[in-house]
Amino acid sequence: MIAVIQRVQRAHVQVGNRVIAAIDKGILALVAIEKSDEEKQMQQLTQRIIDYRIFTDADGKMNRSLADIQGGLLL
Repeated sequence: MIAVIQRVQRAHVQVGNRVIAAIDKGILALVAIEKSDEEKQMQQLTQRIIDYRIFTDADGKMNRSLADIQGGLLL
């Protein structure tokens, strides 16, 4: 299991003309799952994504996580 993540100001998934999922500031993650992957691995990967410190703090340093900013997660 692997994920490519991107910080976003907003993101959405659209099917035809219908938006089926949307977030404001947060993380967009493209996740690749194999048949042999287990739920435990998905939980661990999700927690790692939530805990990554990729958002800037008041000093402009990348020192805040998705949980810290209470952002959205679109998988």
